[in-house]
Amino acid sequence: MDIPELLAIFGPGIAGAVFGAGWWFWVDAVVCSSIVVSFVHYLPGIFASLAALMFNCVRKEDIDYSPYDDGEWRLKLWLFLAYVVSFVSLAASVGLLIQDAMLPSGPSTWTGVAGVLQCVFVLISGLIYWTSHSE
Repeated sequence: MDIPELLAIFGPGIAGAVFGAGWWFWVDAVVCSSIVVSFVHYLPGIFASLAALMFNCVRKEDIDYSPYDDGEWRLKLWLFLAYVVSFVSLAASVGLLIQDAMLPSGPSTWTGVAGVLQCVFVLISGLIYWTSHSE
């Protein structure tokens, strides 16, 4: 068996495990937090999950890489929006990490680190799943 076949077989399972690990970091940080974590801290992970879903709504075979054909502009726009949502969620989680580290009355720094890890793992899981469906 070659690498693409193995990725097609085990890719969705690996993607699910990485996705679950990302949310597990976040749940652990919220449960272990000494204060109540505000809803704003939940938003980057929710939007990262939405971006992963947006990526996986597109099949790789439908993307036309020809620079002269503009028949698939809606698909490219959808992927561009998915990239924007994913980068904004990652930037927001880093911003909340910095805010948590500077404010003594806010959640612990672990909550911010877990939010960044959650976004990174969720977006990596979306990439793994999208890569594994190459047929």
